[in-house]
Amino acid sequence: MIEYIRGELTEVTPALAVVEAAGVGYALNISLNTFTAIQDKKEVKLFVYEAIMTGGRDDSITLYGFATKQERELYMMLITVSGVGANTARMILSSFAPNELCNVIATGNEKFLKSVKGIGLRTAQRIIVDLKDKITNSTLAQQMPDVPKTQIPDVNKEVRDEAIGALTMLGFSPAPTAKVVIEILKQQPQLPVEQVVKLALKQIK
Repeated sequence: MIEYIRGELTEVTPALAVVEAAGVGYALNISLNTFTAIQDKKEVKLFVYEAIMTGGRDDSITLYGFATKQERELYMMLITVSGVGANTARMILSSFAPNELCNVIATGNEKFLKSVKGIGLRTAQRIIVDLKDKITNSTLAQQMPDVPKTQIPDVNKEVRDEAIGALTMLGFSPAPTAKVVIEILKQQPQLPVEQVVKLALKQIK
């Protein structure tokens, strides 16, 4: 089993990194979180998960790379959930930072999970049911002390969810969108959805 690969980052895209180590170029599938963490680096260390496919005409090994052990641990948890495959797990990790995803699952926020492309209500609920206790009781809770003690701020939930949903449909990632929307509602709690969306569009980067 490969624990990690350290070497020169020879190629990188939002979905794939090629790391050369000891003369061998390793192609690793990555999330947007990992891409953001490594895109400007020459030397990188990626923690590895090996997906081994057997039983077909040809066996194959696909490598997934993660900037942190925490992200890899979350990935390995996600793919144990029925209905969550390798690409769906990577999509989830591309939509939320690891601590944000832990908080979403630990607080049972199925609407945030549903905002990820390919995640329906049943899958979101299944992720929460299957992983909530695991995350709360795992080392992730110690490494990320705001999980699950810090809850999503108490703002107008209906307006919050509608605004995040509208912005997600416009193509914005749900995690940074949620931060902006919640901050707007904390400062101006009486704003209607359309005004929250208009303000958020000016602030989201």
